[in-house]
Amino acid sequence: MGEAGKAFSDVPRDARGHLGLLFYEAAYHLICYLVRRDGEDAALDRVFQTFPFLRSYFAQIQDRMPAAMDWPEALEWLRVDVEGWEGDATPPLPMVDLCRTLDLPHRGALIFVLAGMVEEEAHFAALFSTIGQSSEQRASVGLVQQVFSAPSCDEPWQLLRSLIDSGFLQVMNRDAPRSQWILRVPTVLWNAVRGECATSPLTGVTLRPRESLRPLAAMILDAGVRGQLEELERLATSGRTQSIVFRGLPGTDRIGAAGAVAQELGYGLLEIECTAAASVTDERWRLLGPLCTLSRTIPAFAVEAGPGETFEVPALAGYTGPCAVLIGRDGGVGGAAASQGVTVHLELESPADRLVLWTRALNGQGAPDLSKRAADLCLPGRYIAHCARLAIDYATIDRRDRISMEDVRRAARAINRQVLDTLAARVDGQASWPQLVVREETYRELTVLEGRCRHRERLASAFGASFPGGMNRGVRALFEGPSGTGKTLAARVLANELALDLYRVDLAAVVNKYIGETEKNLSRVLSRAEDLNVILLLDEGDSLMSRRTEVKSSNDRAANLETNYLLQRLETYTGIVIVTTNAGNSIDPAFRRRMDTLVKFHLPDAAERWQLWRAHLPADHQVGVTALEDTAARYEFTGGQIRNISIRAALLAMAREYEGLNGEDLKEAIHAEQRKAGASFIEDTGIGAPRNDQSLAAFLGGLS
Repeated sequence: MGEAGKAFSDVPRDARGHLGLLFYEAAYHLICYLVRRDGEDAALDRVFQTFPFLRSYFAQIQDRMPAAMDWPEALEWLRVDVEGWEGDATPPLPMVDLCRTLDLPHRGALIFVLAGMVEEEAHFAALFSTIGQSSEQRASVGLVQQVFSAPSCDEPWQLLRSLIDSGFLQVMNRDAPRSQWILRVPTVLWNAVRGECATSPLTGVTLRPRESLRPLAAMILDAGVRGQLEELERLATSGRTQSIVFRGLPGTDRIGAAGAVAQELGYGLLEIECTAAASVTDERWRLLGPLCTLSRTIPAFAVEAGPGETFEVPALAGYTGPCAVLIGRDGGVGGAAASQGVTVHLELESPADRLVLWTRALNGQGAPDLSKRAADLCLPGRYIAHCARLAIDYATIDRRDRISMEDVRRAARAINRQVLDTLAARVDGQASWPQLVVREETYRELTVLEGRCRHRERLASAFGASFPGGMNRGVRALFEGPSGTGKTLAARVLANELALDLYRVDLAAVVNKYIGETEKNLSRVLSRAEDLNVILLLDEGDSLMSRRTEVKSSNDRAANLETNYLLQRLETYTGIVIVTTNAGNSIDPAFRRRMDTLVKFHLPDAAERWQLWRAHLPADHQVGVTALEDTAARYEFTGGQIRNISIRAALLAMAREYEGLNGEDLKEAIHAEQRKAGASFIEDTGIGAPRNDQSLAAFLGGLS
């Protein structure tokens, strides 16, 4: 260490220690101004009499200062010694970064600190109120100019203007004359200068310090992507790259990749949640640049963008480093910074990569094969660590030391709900193959679909990129048939057999009258569900999949655009999606070609209706076999209608307070369902009247 800085060698060389030095130096400048303003030999004593708290600041500086110095010499010595202390400080100092970013001399830092003194000690508020030009208990532009004016230095206003324009200082009364402007340091920036920046310093903003970020070497990445990220460090350091766009599904580790690059550059990460329509006039945005500089972080804009939307990367005042944009497949990125940027595409992890991630996350806290079984869940890397933590918590709640696969599934279900519950409705309830009464060809197609879902990743790997037209791990199925024929029940059965959650979206409700909004709604739902371990059920598919028409109006053009978007999006969808429709003939042929499986559901015949009645009626019902066979043969109800009738008949039986549901209950419930459907019925024939000589039970081989 040289002579400069020696007087303060005991001060900790961190952000708080640096702020303390600048604070005392600014206080010494303030004392000098007060003495100069009084203009008499005994002025220093009068200053201490008026403001006693200043005496301790003066005494501590004087104790370290060489003797026999006048005021100008003392101020110059103080500047040189503090700058010498800064030169020997190893960790990055926020105030040094501020001056370097704005190209300010040492006095620029002192002006910033003087404006923020009231944030640290209340005595300065009373002082500023006493000597200032207004009743405000803060420093004014006029006071700063008087305190730091010197013949051999730049005019203080130039330094003040730089601090104000870049957002480090705020003006509280811009309508007043400039000399009377009251200055304020935003609390979030003062905390950053102290080295005490909060994890969530602003609404929708998360600070991730450099030490919390994973290094690039620790990330599970495709070799090509890893090479790109390594090269980005050199490009960002040289200034050739102003922005880095990380594209991928929400579950891909976009934030981890951005953090790895930031860490390699010696920075932390400031994650900013925003939409493509975010306004740069927002107060939060004006603080981002200064906050990134003082916290030594790279801004990472996590953008929610839909089709046709463009996020304009803002030019952040008070910040000169690179920025990152985290965005999905849809939406564009524009702005001056984007023109000097590069894009990195992050793909979902392979089963082998997921196995490594699960092994790390579970840390040996489960059965030997648990990691391998968990890797079968098609969860992306970002959710795996979260899922493992939740699974450990579930085991702890049950007072178990070992994690089970059921804990992992419960954790995955909790993540599904966090991500999807605001966009889709979870379909609860268990269902199994015996509950599904369909024709043989329908059952056969459903079992093929189940196998396709189970082996979707192996199938994609087996064909690889060389397969004509390409193949991803997505599965797309179309269920078509009249209402009530078991389409939703079949989806529930599949979800139960595959141990997956089922989420339903009503496509008719997604359609929006405003142009472009339907595509955005679809993008939001599909991108969230795509990389989760769920089956997505799109109900009322004909509302968006109908045949495209000749464009005769703006409405026709908008409808065709919506259809085209869904058509393209389903083709690249990498999850499991089932689309249902009651009007199969109206579906555009292009959708049919892009579906991996088409399952047709039919109205049940008499034998199938008999099985449906037996499955839905309570076990203790008192309807005779012959009566039930006659009902199945006479009434051409769908499975959904039979379900409704059974529930209504059971309620009627409960109201009578008799044990068991009888034929009269069933008859009344049938008539109610007919009225609901707008049909007529015949009153003079009872439920129990036989309709044919050969019973259905005998015909079906006495099914039980």
